[in-house]
Amino acid sequence: MLPYGRQTIEDDDIAAVAEALKADFLTTGPTVEAFEVAFAETVGARHAVACSNGTAALHLAMMALDVKPGEAVIAPSITFLATANCARYVGADVVFADVDPDTGLMTPETLAQAIERVGARRLRAVLPVHLRGDACDLPGLEALARDAGAVLVEDAPHALGSTMRFGNAAEIVGDVRHSAMATFSFHPVKTIATGEGGMITTNDPAISARLKVLRSHGMVRPEGCEPWWYEMPEPGFNYRLPDILCALGLSQLKKLPRFAARRRALGAAYAEALAPLAPLVRIAAQPAWSDPVLHLMVALIDFEAAGRSRRDVVEGLKARGVGTQVHYIPVHRQPYYRKLYGELELPGAEAWYARCLSLPLYPGMEDGDVATVAAALKDVLGL
Repeated sequence: MLPYGRQTIEDDDIAAVAEALKADFLTTGPTVEAFEVAFAETVGARHAVACSNGTAALHLAMMALDVKPGEAVIAPSITFLATANCARYVGADVVFADVDPDTGLMTPETLAQAIERVGARRLRAVLPVHLRGDACDLPGLEALARDAGAVLVEDAPHALGSTMRFGNAAEIVGDVRHSAMATFSFHPVKTIATGEGGMITTNDPAISARLKVLRSHGMVRPEGCEPWWYEMPEPGFNYRLPDILCALGLSQLKKLPRFAARRRALGAAYAEALAPLAPLVRIAAQPAWSDPVLHLMVALIDFEAAGRSRRDVVEGLKARGVGTQVHYIPVHRQPYYRKLYGELELPGAEAWYARCLSLPLYPGMEDGDVATVAAALKDVLGL
């Protein structure tokens, strides 16, 4: 069975973890800072703060911005639950933005529409999601957010290694040129894996310092105090990332260029292999400014025209040894948010969801696997 995604763990990764297990610190030790420094250098940010997972990263970002109950945060409806939930964790209201139906990304146009629905609430943050690995139009989103008195926090778990070019400027996701922070995840299906784990990048030293306090119960140690003394000016959380997992992260981070090259090569192979299945099947569109390291290979399938339900296709591919997934059910459809905010019409999100299906994509795939997937899809669709 070809899963839609999986980790690539090699002998040197295992050796790195074994070495960490033999060290003096299993958690809150020097490997954490080493991972943070290496990650910041990799993405071109001044600071990186490790935490327990990508959801914790988003929650910490909201706390670091001091987002308050009753204020508003804009998130796209096509994303994982955590993007919206992080605002609810601090009591803020979520205003859902629509997305481009062919890329799944929040755009300046859909953000402008969402801003109009904020009403009298204070808008504090906008959370663009670099879906699949493709980068959003950050300069366009930043300008709109700034005019509305808000900042961007990039939700970037899909986009480690992705680059972009706005005008003549070459940029990399995570360098936070246009945002207050960017958050990442190291879940096993992401570009690098630590099992669970997250990272927040920022260029603001005050935000970095606050994130580090908040990830460890809110504890501080004032200068000149007794060596055992600590104080808690405000509650934080136990969102630390252990040295063991940071050792794995450091080992995996060294492989990012190889993983990125492999994902790009597989993406190009998919583009060629799926081209004959058009117009019923096409790959999600890539914005002109984006050069992604794809986390997801999303095929947009006209199931109605093909005369097959998505469930039929999913089950037919599974029977042929091909695993798939759907990214994502629009978050505004979730029972909690429907009860809280009522029904909402977001046609771009609905059009994306109606057609999307994620096909296998991970560095460990063999060269012939893409052709196998394409042949299975062709067979299931009866083409």
